[in-house]
Amino acid sequence: MPMTASPLSAYPPLNMQVHTPRLSLLGATDELLERLVPTVRKGVVTQPPWPFDDPMSLYEDSPEREWGWLQAVWRGRGRVSASFWRLYFVVVINGEPVGMQDLIGTDFATFGTVHTFSWLSPDVRGGGLGKEMRQAVLHLAFDGLGAREASSDAFFDNHASNRVSQALGYVPNGVTWDTRRGEPAEIKQWRLTREQWIKRRRDDIHLVAVGDCLPVLGIDPPPAD
Repeated sequence: MPMTASPLSAYPPLNMQVHTPRLSLLGATDELLERLVPTVRKGVVTQPPWPFDDPMSLYEDSPEREWGWLQAVWRGRGRVSASFWRLYFVVVINGEPVGMQDLIGTDFATFGTVHTFSWLSPDVRGGGLGKEMRQAVLHLAFDGLGAREASSDAFFDNHASNRVSQALGYVPNGVTWDTRRGEPAEIKQWRLTREQWIKRRRDDIHLVAVGDCLPVLGIDPPPAD
């Protein structure tokens, strides 16, 4: 049986869930975030290639690292409107939180575009979970929210993220630059349209409590049959 969060929150974004055969994405409640603190304290990334752009609390020393990470999630959870939202999910495997998967929408009602961001505990990397969690959140975006297009980006030497984008049918969409730990670095940009996603759409991903969240995000519910 898929893992479920209990009790239900009065705030719909915290009740949304996405389940695949291997993992679950659960709305990032404070209880789940606290269970992830030991992973953040241990260090999500401790050596190059550095995957995150500046500023990023996960580069800070402990305990500022954990404080900054929690504060960032709390701020993001509270900044939700039709013009901008960021949905935070905790990645859960066999009942244990192992990472985060975010879905970001800017003027979604107008453009129908989303962006993704994620990280995994170093202890579980390399087994295909990064691809699975991206597939899960894309299913939410396209099937649950009606997105038209998804984007992703990663530093040129973040091979794991770039390989996931390529494997899922994204196409290159130019390059840009950002800084990481104060140094400039090139970023590869990727784009996935709804039509491209449909070609690889899975039939074993299950969404929970998405409809209740649509009004919070400023998304009109689909017309009744």
